[in-house]
Amino acid sequence: MPKLRPLSAEEVCRILRHHGFVRVRQTGSHIIMRLDLERDSRTVPVPNYREISRGTLKSIIELSGLDAALFRK
Repeated sequence: MPKLRPLSAEEVCRILRHHGFVRVRQTGSHIIMRLDLERDSRTVPVPNYREISRGTLKSIIELSGLDAALFRK
């Protein structure tokens, strides 16, 4: 399986939006994305950087609950 490549905040937010997340607000340099589910919600902070490092990207993937393969394309 290929390694995660660094992505921009714009690319990460586009992937999250495509899977139901909505931009709620921006506080400082972080964009807050939320997915409201039937019984709970998931909130994912995305740093508004030109290039998000692999470690931060792994945390975003874990918080979102999405498959990592979506971020490898």
